[in-house]
Amino acid sequence: MSVQYQITGSAATEIAASIESGVRSGQLAPGRTLPPVRKLAADLGVAPGTVASAYRRLRERGVVETGGRAGTLVRQRSAFTPTGTLTVPSGVLDLISGEPDPGLLPDLASLKPRVEVTPGNYRDGGPCPDLLDLARDRFAADGVHGDLTVTSGALDAFERGLAARLEPGDTVAVEEPTWSNGRDLLLSAGYQVTPVAIDGEGPLPDELEAALAAGAKAFVLTSRGQNPTGAAVSAERAAALREVIARHSHVFVIEDDHWAELSQVPLHLVADAADRWLFVRSTSKPYGPNLRCALVAADPDTKARIQGRMAMGHGWVSCILQHFVIAAWTDEAVEEQVARAGRVYAERQGALREALAARGIRAWGRSGLNLWVPVADETAAVVSLRDAGFAVAPGRAYSFHGHQGIRVSTSRLDPELADAVAEAVAQASGPAAPPI
Repeated sequence: MSVQYQITGSAATEIAASIESGVRSGQLAPGRTLPPVRKLAADLGVAPGTVASAYRRLRERGVVETGGRAGTLVRQRSAFTPTGTLTVPSGVLDLISGEPDPGLLPDLASLKPRVEVTPGNYRDGGPCPDLLDLARDRFAADGVHGDLTVTSGALDAFERGLAARLEPGDTVAVEEPTWSNGRDLLLSAGYQVTPVAIDGEGPLPDELEAALAAGAKAFVLTSRGQNPTGAAVSAERAAALREVIARHSHVFVIEDDHWAELSQVPLHLVADAADRWLFVRSTSKPYGPNLRCALVAADPDTKARIQGRMAMGHGWVSCILQHFVIAAWTDEAVEEQVARAGRVYAERQGALREALAARGIRAWGRSGLNLWVPVADETAAVVSLRDAGFAVAPGRAYSFHGHQGIRVSTSRLDPELADAVAEAVAQASGPAAPPI
């Protein structure tokens, strides 16, 4: 490691604070390898256990990660490193970003004449009754019932729900592989995180049982379009998960259904098997990230706590944004655009999944914007694919245990290119990695 930044401290808290300072200032850049535990202990004149404790604190807060043979690395994204713009080299196809295809998003500008814009006041701000009525009907069609409110996107709902039910230091069970933004939020808020392994049909019931028996107080799962794997909870898996949750009355369950309007597979609800639960449906994927609006169903107490916390903070989601959602949901042309987008995304994902299967490559993903391919050496696979003209994401960013895999985004993939991509993956992936 370069001597440009000197880690200091004689206690675990001091060493961790020194490393955080280096990350915050940019002197310890994302991807930087920290010294091995014994070397840093010798340099600082402390016991190896002290350095190990500092590294553990930093991992728990999402500042560093274990990179297998590479040692302990500064995470590409943490509470102290701002999100940067992804740069894909010229001539390389972007299969990494995982963003909705702008060409498939509806034109929200066309809805402006139908959007109610009034000066409003502080007294009457809050969820728009018309939006809640529409959401109630949509949720009921999928078997979701509960008290409703509105938040500024899915992560806002997660953060407020957890703050209403848990204390910093409590343990939250999450999927592995997992959505890295959600994990980063949990870690930066001071929660402990324990992984629950998944497969293409969702979280594994035995893994969830073990996590809850070990003391996890909350469980976060994705209904459909799971990021990074594209998994969707099946009817059989949902039934098994509900049985596990019913045996642990203390658990607070958050279910993310961000892919709802775009999904070609049905919802199999899990969350309401708990006494305390939160079901979140964001508008970002089907209608555009700028709406920053999510509809939430929950048990009465959780809903009241979330809305109460909002009232003490920024108050409510802009009524203008809420009326844009109302306009979108009641516009036949927009709804047809969204329905078509769902079919196109499914075609793109399915084309690559089938092309990989034809080459004997096991890939997860039956909804959403991504496929997950287990590989023997993800670094070599990512480099090989880049050299072949395709940019994909390494799995380490989504895993707690360093499972080897690559995430391939199919959001903008032309189905005619599926065979070429699959062939490149076949050349790059090597022997299949063991199942997660």
